[in-house]
Amino acid sequence: MPELKPGSRFASDVCTTEVIVVKGAGEADLRCGGAPMASAGAASGGGTPSPDAAGGTLMGKRYVDADETIEVLCTKPGDGSLGLGDALLELKEAKPLPASD
Repeated sequence: MPELKPGSRFASDVCTTEVIVVKGAGEADLRCGGAPMASAGAASGGGTPSPDAAGGTLMGKRYVDADETIEVLCTKPGDGSLGLGDALLELKEAKPLPASD
């Protein structure tokens, strides 16, 4: 399992998705398209995302786990969905700005 720390970059082995870790520390089973992610530059490429993890990623969007202990920023979009183990990561919603009257 890769060591997650802010600033670490990871790439998918089954699609073009690349992410950078924004929040989180320690070892975690970061996946994309159902396959473990590799450090950027070490991904072999090839393969296809599994059908249950093929929702895709969007560039510039942040993805978090259910407890919001891990947050990643998508720097290159792809066909695979991001996950932590078997649990898919969710798209982080933007915080509403306060009204200015």
